Amino acid sequence: HPLQENGQKEDSIIQNDLSESFEEEVRAFLSDEEKLHLFDDLTKVNPVTTTTVLKCLQARYTVNLFYTNAGCSLVALNPFQPISCLYSPELMREYHVALRPQDLKPHIFAVAEQTYRNVQSQLDPVNQSIIVSGESGAGKTWTSRCLMKFYASVAASVISPRGNETVERIEKRVLDSNPVMEAFGNACTLRNNNSSRFGKYIQLRLDRFHHLSSASIQTFLLEKTRVAYQAPNERNFHIFYQITKGATAEERLEWNLPEGADYRWLPNSERNLDEDCFEVTRDAMFHLGIDCSTQNNIFKVLSGLLHLGNVQFSNPVDESQPCELEDKTKDFVKTAGDLLKIPVEELLESLRIRTITAGKQQQVFKKPCSRAECETRRDCLAKVIYARLFEWLVLVINESIYADPSAWTSFIGLLDVYGFEAFPENNLEQLCINYANEKLQQHFVAHYLKAQQEEYAAEGLQWSFINYQDNQNCLDLIEGNPLSIFSLLNEECRLNRSSNTDLFQTRIEKALSNNQCLSRNKFSKKPNFIISHYAGKVCYQLAAMVEKNKDPIPPELVHVLQNSKDPLLQKLFPMTERNQNSIKTQNRAAVVTVVSKFKGSLEHLMQILNSTTPHYIRCIKPNADCKAMTFKREEVLSQLQACGIVEAITISAAVPSLLRCAQELLTFFVLRFLLIKSSAIRSWLAKSRFQRMRRAANVIKHGWRKWKAKMAALAAAELDEGDEKAFLVPGAPVISAKPPCSLETSWPLRAIIQFWPLGLVLAAAPVTVRGLRRDLSLLASLRVRQRSDCCRVESSSFSCGITSIRALPQGSIRFHCKKSPLHYANVSPHTDACSITGFNQILLDRKKLLPT
Repeated sequence: HPLQENGQKEDSIIQNDLSESFEEEVRAFLSDEEKLHLFDDLTKVNPVTTTTVLKCLQARYTVNLFYTNAGCSLVALNPFQPISCLYSPELMREYHVALRPQDLKPHIFAVAEQTYRNVQSQLDPVNQSIIVSGESGAGKTWTSRCLMKFYASVAASVISPRGNETVERIEKRVLDSNPVMEAFGNACTLRNNNSSRFGKYIQLRLDRFHHLSSASIQTFLLEKTRVAYQAPNERNFHIFYQITKGATAEERLEWNLPEGADYRWLPNSERNLDEDCFEVTRDAMFHLGIDCSTQNNIFKVLSGLLHLGNVQFSNPVDESQPCELEDKTKDFVKTAGDLLKIPVEELLESLRIRTITAGKQQQVFKKPCSRAECETRRDCLAKVIYARLFEWLVLVINESIYADPSAWTSFIGLLDVYGFEAFPENNLEQLCINYANEKLQQHFVAHYLKAQQEEYAAEGLQWSFINYQDNQNCLDLIEGNPLSIFSLLNEECRLNRSSNTDLFQTRIEKALSNNQCLSRNKFSKKPNFIISHYAGKVCYQLAAMVEKNKDPIPPELVHVLQNSKDPLLQKLFPMTERNQNSIKTQNRAAVVTVVSKFKGSLEHLMQILNSTTPHYIRCIKPNADCKAMTFKREEVLSQLQACGIVEAITISAAVPSLLRCAQELLTFFVLRFLLIKSSAIRSWLAKSRFQRMRRAANVIKHGWRKWKAKMAALAAAELDEGDEKAFLVPGAPVISAKPPCSLETSWPLRAIIQFWPLGLVLAAAPVTVRGLRRDLSLLASLRVRQRSDCCRVESSSFSCGITSIRALPQGSIRFHCKKSPLHYANVSPHTDACSITGFNQILLDRKKLLPT
């Protein structure tokens, strides 16, 4: 068909012309290299391509500009060197007081301030979340730490001096949670010297005045296997190196940690890192309420784990006998038992003998464990102790920064999860970590890349959809129903049989072969499967994956830990009826797998994120070697493509400028309207209170005159009669056994007297002035009966200058420092017997009460 051929030729010519013209635009843009670092907003780059974006980021990195706006995200390049002025308190204040923080240079403080102002504006949804993402070593932990410092500073800087003490205490505890969590949850890996081996979501909770009132920390999937196994050239958790390097001579003796000792679970201890500072961790623990005695117990237990790691088993001569201990490790068993306060015999029996319950009569049999089983039990004991200890620390931290839910009205969430991981050998831990990153990427796609384009199309804009990488297929492969990798793993665990990795691999391939994200490394002899993640392909080994998902804890180990005499272990493993019968019911207990628990906690987290306004900070690692001022374009490009930065910039840049201006104007007017509305409400309340004050003053004036006239008439009548009887006066000594009847009914059963610096006094009944001490004490000028059967007066003073005094029947005076006197003004007539003036609360001018 010659017409079709001619048409195809014309289309190809047009496409070639377009591509050539597009390349010319790119070359023209990149020709002026001296101005590339000036593009602090990548949506202004024209044209938007991976090449132009990459060049701009490289140019900015070269001149120490590490933050760049990218549509809805902020790109943060890790400088890999300390830059003090980049996170100084002065810079925090500059972004906080700025009229428009977005007009300043891009920074994490600009994102933080925008979220804080969103909370103040009360725009729905009020709650905010900042999602800090990136691969391991990109700077997520440091970014989260700086964000917490910013919010603590902002909350503490805008409140009264008295309230500042409380907030600083909360602020201090929130910030002190960082070194403790990092010491017990971070470790040195191949890609990062301070890699978070757990996920963390922090809620900074604000009261109705937008001041920091409390916080909450939620953690996910601690890599507890690191306690007993460290990959080559990696280290254990920081805290183990801190206690071995930072303990004093007395502590080394008490914890049995001789200097220079070698521990199997403490590799690469010769390396000195900034994270090995022991004193910082101890001070932070003390500020969080963990006293020195409890700290000593914690470090004893950790030392016991190090000694436990040195225990080695050998096969027995007689297979019916338990495994024997190697001669050089017998001392380590005794030391571990002493530090954990577990009898050595009980400890050895729990490690070398398995208890089996069988038959209807639940007969108990004991069977020696193999050498491999003994080593597995040893490792399991260390992992379960460390995991429980970490959970307990999180609980203690949450208790120290907790406040009643009524004390806070909104929150700002900070999410710091492990970055995407792909190692030479990957197992269940990496599968869960990468699954979490897939969920966060889907949240970004659903919230911005997809929803934003659909919104533009719904508004009638001429919009051609921009393609983006949707990872739904990958998520279906991992967590989908009814068949997925998670469901097959859980089914293997429920069958409670010895796992055959070859059969399990075949089953995965047959059940999930239709999913394009699944493949297999055919050249590897080890059973495996490959998942095509949004950030690249990762090969997972099936060896031990089912066992890790079961995460079994032999009941003998739980029993021996419950019987420990150590007070800390008794808290971590409380003795309960259920645990006592766990040996009998272990076969009937429901299996709660690792992936089930992790999936549930992650779904709860996503529900929280979906109910908030999200903000994205994309941390980028310029090079894999963590070297300062080194920018490797290939590595940065792969990270940009993986997280969809270029697509986000393209969508933001393609929004018509008129629409963008309209959105900015709408936001401006909405915020202005809310400001005017709140100001109008405050003005109306002030006016209403002032009117109440005037009405109260009129009633007070009338009542006061009437009361003075009554007192004068009574005094004149007493003088005219020449009676020597004296009547009872507040503050005067009792002369007559019984006051006149007319006065007996005039005194109320209770009195409320309050003083404000403005010179206003609020009283619940008329009072008589008997004297004045020339100081700030209210009782010096207004005296209530101090010797009476109905009330007892105590005096006090407050530095804040606001005093509220309440005298109750058969009670003492109470002092308060809150609210305005106008709040208590009440001019409604009362016929209560407690009042002789017809109202319960009156407002008196203190100056008119002074004696002349």
